[in-house]
Amino acid sequence: MKNYITTIFLFISFLSNAQKPNAFQYIDQKMAKIPDSLTKSTSKIAHFINTNFKTDDEKIRAVFYFTATKIDYDVINMLTINLNLKPEEIINKTLNTRKGVCINYAEVFNDITTKVGIKSVIIEGYTKQNGKIDALSHAWCAAFLNNKWFVFDPTWSAGHIMNGKYVKKFNERFYKMDPTKIITSHMPFDYLWQFLNYPISNDEFHKGLTLINKSKPFFDYEKEIVSYENYTESVKLITSIKRIEQNGVNNKLIAEIHNHKKNKVEYLKQVKLNDDFNKAIADYNEAIQQFNLFIDYRNRQFKPIKPDEEIKKMIEEPKTKLVNTQYLLNNLGAISANNQPNLILLKNNLSDLLKQVEVQEDFVKVYLSKNPNTRKRLFTQYTFFGMPLN
Repeated sequence: MKNYITTIFLFISFLSNAQKPNAFQYIDQKMAKIPDSLTKSTSKIAHFINTNFKTDDEKIRAVFYFTATKIDYDVINMLTINLNLKPEEIINKTLNTRKGVCINYAEVFNDITTKVGIKSVIIEGYTKQNGKIDALSHAWCAAFLNNKWFVFDPTWSAGHIMNGKYVKKFNERFYKMDPTKIITSHMPFDYLWQFLNYPISNDEFHKGLTLINKSKPFFDYEKEIVSYENYTESVKLITSIKRIEQNGVNNKLIAEIHNHKKNKVEYLKQVKLNDDFNKAIADYNEAIQQFNLFIDYRNRQFKPIKPDEEIKKMIEEPKTKLVNTQYLLNNLGAISANNQPNLILLKNNLSDLLKQVEVQEDFVKVYLSKNPNTRKRLFTQYTFFGMPLN
């Protein structure tokens, strides 16, 4: 997935409010003194938090304070992001270097929050500062606390950039924000993550029209999030693409994420196609092995004697596997021209094998319908092709 970066917000008008509330003083002091030996792993950090704090409100504060104060914004590498890193790689690199950009802060916050038992998500979007849309995308987080979603941006609470250098200065502005407040500066690409029943359009965000308008159609984001969580990755992407389009693709950043998600859908389709094709080949080969075991057993005139159900199962299993494989191949979808000959060959071989299996299945049905005294004669009365001998 593409990583998104942004500059850090310069909080001129909020500096007077940068004092830590007394309610958080104990938590912040405790997290400020977390042993360095525990800070290389989100699991160890989460264990420290769970050991020292009891309520979700205390734990989420501990996660936020750690993320915003223990990571420095990486100004030098802000434009040289490795897009191929997996979340766990991003997290490990961040904790070891104590540096990163917005996606690093977001991944660390999200992983620790999840590990302390609080539902959390990473949100991708774009931002507005001083009335202007930022040129770079951004990533932040949200967590579900006391049956409500709150938004957290540890990057923008960590400090600011001045004259091209990072100034570390923790502030409270983007801690546990109400969705109706943060929408003035943070716009998710997918309006599902606005957490609003009357989502703001991209055009409205551009114009600064972020007051809730209840004349719009009602959007049950809570219900939609529950559904989203149960979707496959492909369906998640498809539904997200639809919402992005509905909300207006009216700037370069939105267009980029829209194209990225569409390309990811196509990629996943190809991955599934390849996986299904390889599974079909594997199942076909396994069915051959099962069928050969049956043929060997028939050649020995079903000796040693096995229960009827076991004999029946010996022929039913390869047939079921072949039928399922045939269905899989017939529903593969568009396959590349290079693989078409292989697909046709596999289908033809499978069809031929299935006919042979069905002949043996018919023989087994006849065999099992006879009493034990007459069964033995069937081996000389029927050919392997199913034809009775005169």
